[in-house]
Amino acid sequence: MRKGKQYSQALTKVDRTQRYSLEEAIALAKENKYTKFDETLEINFRLGVDPRHADQMLRGSIVLPNGTGKEVKLLVLTKGEKIKEAEEAGADFVGNDEYIEKIKDGWLDFDMIIASPDMMGAIGKLGRVLGPRGLMPTPKTGTVTFEIEKAVKESKSGKVTYKIDKQGNMHIPAGKTSFTKEALVDNVRAIIYEILRVRPAAFKGQYIKNIVISTTMGPGIKVDLDEAVRT
Repeated sequence: MRKGKQYSQALTKVDRTQRYSLEEAIALAKENKYTKFDETLEINFRLGVDPRHADQMLRGSIVLPNGTGKEVKLLVLTKGEKIKEAEEAGADFVGNDEYIEKIKDGWLDFDMIIASPDMMGAIGKLGRVLGPRGLMPTPKTGTVTFEIEKAVKESKSGKVTYKIDKQGNMHIPAGKTSFTKEALVDNVRAIIYEILRVRPAAFKGQYIKNIVISTTMGPGIKVDLDEAVRT
C-alpha cells in the first residue's frame, strides 16, 4: 500500500536499524505526529510463544496508571441488586434480557461488556456477534465477575485488555499522543512489566522478540527492551 507524503517524511526521522530507549521512542512518536486528531499511541509486541498451545495463549487486562484518554461506553449485563451497583458505579447501559435482544437486532453502541456470571448462559448465544468483535466477556480479562463496582470503575479509569494473535503478536493501546511523555512512558512501562509477568512458566526460548512503538498513523519505532525494563 502506498504511503502518503507526510508519512514518508515522518519515516525519514526514524532510524530503522536502531533500538531506541523508551523515552526516546515515545518522544519521537509524539514529534512525528502529523494529523489533526489525537492519535492513540500503541505498543506492539512480537512474542516467541506459540498461541496454538493452550498453555501459551496470553490474554488478560491491566489498568494503566495514567488511563487511556478514551471515554469507554460500558454495557453491564446483570440481575437483581447488581443493577443498582452498576448504575451507581457509572456504567452507561445496565440491564439484562432487553439488551441481549437489542444486540441480537444489531445494536452495538458500546465499547465493552461487563457481565455477572449468572448472565453468561444467555450471553453465550451472542457469540457469533460479539466474538469476532472482541466484545465477548471473559473471566480472563475481568469482564465476567460479581465484583461489578470494581470492574466498572477500573474500565472507566483506564483498563485495557490484551490478547495474543495467531502469529504471536500483541497490540495494546497505551494512551493518546496529547499525553505528556512522562505519562506515556509510565503507561508503556506498566504494559511491558505486565507482559513479562504473564510469561508462561513452561516456555523456553526468547520470550519477547521485538517491541515497537507507533501512533495511529505514524511509522513504527523499535524499542530497546533491556533499557525499557530498568527502573
